[in-house]
Amino acid sequence: MENVVHDERQQIEINLLLEGLYQMYGYDFRGYVRASLRRRIVNRMIAEGLPTITALLEKVLHEQGALERLLNDLSIRLTEMFRDPSFFIAFRKEVVPILRKLPEIRIWHAGCATGEEVYSMAILMLEEGLAHKTRIYGTDMNEKAIEAAQKGAFPLKKMQQYTKNYLDAGGTKAFSEYYATDHRFAYFRPSMSENLVFAQHNLVTDGSLNEFHVILCRNVLIYFDQELQHHVHRLIYGSLADGGFLGLGSKESILFVPDGLPYTDFNPQEKIYRK
Repeated sequence: MENVVHDERQQIEINLLLEGLYQMYGYDFRGYVRASLRRRIVNRMIAEGLPTITALLEKVLHEQGALERLLNDLSIRLTEMFRDPSFFIAFRKEVVPILRKLPEIRIWHAGCATGEEVYSMAILMLEEGLAHKTRIYGTDMNEKAIEAAQKGAFPLKKMQQYTKNYLDAGGTKAFSEYYATDHRFAYFRPSMSENLVFAQHNLVTDGSLNEFHVILCRNVLIYFDQELQHHVHRLIYGSLADGGFLGLGSKESILFVPDGLPYTDFNPQEKIYRK
């Protein structure tokens, strides 16, 4: 009985924390899946040395530093270059030939975290000879993540895995040609970012940025409840040009897309769909 009361109290505290974040700062996590959210909130509470989530709310409302630390915990930061290489192979072989016919190409990576997949797509489009007419937008709600993405610097220790992913994804050059290194980081060459636009954008509260030929929202929707997924799907669909492509993560699908937003299964195995 005591555990039930504790869980109920904690759930109320989480609701108040999320409402406080939204009312005070405009960050809306209220539609996120609670299991993952609860774990991150409790971890932050412990890291701050606080006895309750209510105490965490008080600190977040009055300390900017505490807010930034909590937002870093709640933001989804799991990413890597050429994640799921088979997706990039399918994109290169099946989507690129269609994009090639367009006079200009606009691609949106929604929820791009620190930008690894944005740089992956930039490399792919460069190798396909389409960089000159492609503009790639990378957005995330986390301002710190966007700042990191703009720098184009990634830990050197990760480059071995990224190189393997690149080759598995059909890369045609030596991956090291795209970056320079020091003893800690790999820095993508400045020319790589000429056609990249990074900006802070919240899928939950912000509107459309533009009309796009490709929108990649991979491994983001799994953190949202069904109502919020519907909201984001409407935003994405309204932002896609007719005949545009949607790419989702390996554990996501369009089964829960709201009625009236029709897609064709372009490559359902790799979660690529066409408006």
